[in-house]
Amino acid sequence: MEWFLILAAQPAASKPTLRFVWEEASSVGVGIIIVLVLLSMCAWAVMAYKALQMRKARHLNGYFENEFRVQSGVTAMFDRRIQAEGCPFFNVYSDGCHALEERLKGPDGKRRKRLSLKSMEHIKGMVEASVAREAVALEGGLILLAIAVSGAPFIGLFGTVWGVMEVFSAAAQAGNATLVTVAPGVAAALATTVAGLVVAIPSMFGYNWLVHNLRVHNVELDNFAQEFASRMETDFLVDEPLPETPRSEASNTGEAKSHKKEEMEEEKKGDDEQQPELLGTGVG
Repeated sequence: MEWFLILAAQPAASKPTLRFVWEEASSVGVGIIIVLVLLSMCAWAVMAYKALQMRKARHLNGYFENEFRVQSGVTAMFDRRIQAEGCPFFNVYSDGCHALEERLKGPDGKRRKRLSLKSMEHIKGMVEASVAREAVALEGGLILLAIAVSGAPFIGLFGTVWGVMEVFSAAAQAGNATLVTVAPGVAAALATTVAGLVVAIPSMFGYNWLVHNLRVHNVELDNFAQEFASRMETDFLVDEPLPETPRSEASNTGEAKSHKKEEMEEEKKGDDEQQPELLGTGVG
């Protein structure tokens, strides 16, 4: 009998916090938590996919760049039909080589050996467009992380405000606003803010890490594009001589300058001769 009284006097075991909050949450709070859970799953999936994508791109870029620099000609790898799927450097290189081949085709169908400056500028424009496409492709999906970082806390805050409003409204209507009646609803309302922060904090770290790596990748992509364009100019651009001034024009210009100088000296000499005469006239 004594042991029964002892057990009856002990408080019942408390429920786990998450379970208690879930049971006390309103329909609006439950809906918001479900939305945040789905958003968190999408954010983690994007972070994992983009991390693997950038790691693969970095590895393939390094391999392709090493092979590109040891080739004797800028189009050697293109002529051998080497493929590197998923490599941004290769995509830029392939687009540039295709544009180069189109410009090297003459009107008679024969392949020219040199290109004009205008044709080379066109090819460089195609390379720059390819660089922009690769940068946009790697940026895909980051908008979802940005939404998770900036939007999740506000969604959770909305759930908290709504839940607190419901709790105090119910307490006011019942006329019984004790801690026991109000605390469960407030705790459930605060759970949505916690859920929003749980979504936003990892997404913020992942977003900043991905943006940093993306900037580094874009700089490397621009450097490769400039190196590629420079090698194309070295191999295919026609050297245009600097414009020279014709000898006849140069001689005429020199004669005109010397003649003008002589006239100025004569005028100055005449002024010096007239000055003593004027002084002598004044004395007389």
